[in-house]
Amino acid sequence: MAACRTLVSRGVLTLGLHYQHVCRSVLVIQTREKKRWMKAYTLLMERKRRLEGPPPPIPRSQKPNWDYHTEVEAFSARLKERFSTDLLKTAFVNRCYVLSEEERRRSLGLDAVSTALNLTDNTELQEHGRDFTLGFLTDWCRGSFPSLPEDGVVAIVSHLTGSAVMCHVARDLAVEELAMTAEFPVPDDVLQATFFAVIGALEQSSGSDRAGLFIRDFLVTQLIGKDLFDMWKVVNPMGVLVEELRRRGASPPEPRLLQSSGASTVLPLHFVGLYCDKKLLAHGPGETLSAAEDEAARVALRKLFGYTENRKPFDFSPKPEPETSVQKQAISSR
Repeated sequence: MAACRTLVSRGVLTLGLHYQHVCRSVLVIQTREKKRWMKAYTLLMERKRRLEGPPPPIPRSQKPNWDYHTEVEAFSARLKERFSTDLLKTAFVNRCYVLSEEERRRSLGLDAVSTALNLTDNTELQEHGRDFTLGFLTDWCRGSFPSLPEDGVVAIVSHLTGSAVMCHVARDLAVEELAMTAEFPVPDDVLQATFFAVIGALEQSSGSDRAGLFIRDFLVTQLIGKDLFDMWKVVNPMGVLVEELRRRGASPPEPRLLQSSGASTVLPLHFVGLYCDKKLLAHGPGETLSAAEDEAARVALRKLFGYTENRKPFDFSPKPEPETSVQKQAISSR
């Protein structure tokens, strides 16, 4: 037994000497993926975030690696439009930014000469862009839906130029990141006015044709999947239908009950059809007879105005340019 212990101790001693010889120049450092203090720090930061709430948003201009001139140039290149750089920079300067910056300089004790900013705000561009946008959209609606009355045209134009649609498009185009305003995030009314100023700058830089295509591509396309009466709030659709049929020289509609089920239950369903000159004009469902009649009137109005769900898609293809006299002579000579 003692001999075995002697042999084992000698083997362990030999192995230890060999290990020291091999690992003499190797520095062994214990590493961990996460430090011991990381868990407590993470819990503390999470508790602080819950108590104080998320941090306020910071504009991109206050973050590192920001070059305003380069970003403005990239805005033009990204949209593939030719803006005048000076006009585009002016379009992003709002009146509220100029006033807030001058107030900040006065609070620092600067004199009147140093307080004044050598910046032109976008007030004139806003008015010009708003007038051009309203005019273009009105002409486009009248040309695309010739049967639509003036109230419907005004409703569609008001929807497309409203704060919700224009701010949605402006944020997707990163107008909010370049707008110079007193507050961030930019209020909806200020962002809407800035987008009008951008349209005005494009119209003055590249002409009305390019500005019209810009409005068509980014604003008119917001009508895709939009119902007419989601934009045009009609209180009495049957009255509007009677007036439209009278204007066209047709007889008033006659409502008739087509189908009915579950009248004595909590989920009744009625189908009412509208007949004009002994022909079925439209039909619609409803929980009550009056609701079904109103829905049938809305369906009939969509058909009369040409704003149905299965209507022909908008033609956004480029129009062929008219041939010049030189081209006509070249074709005839062939």
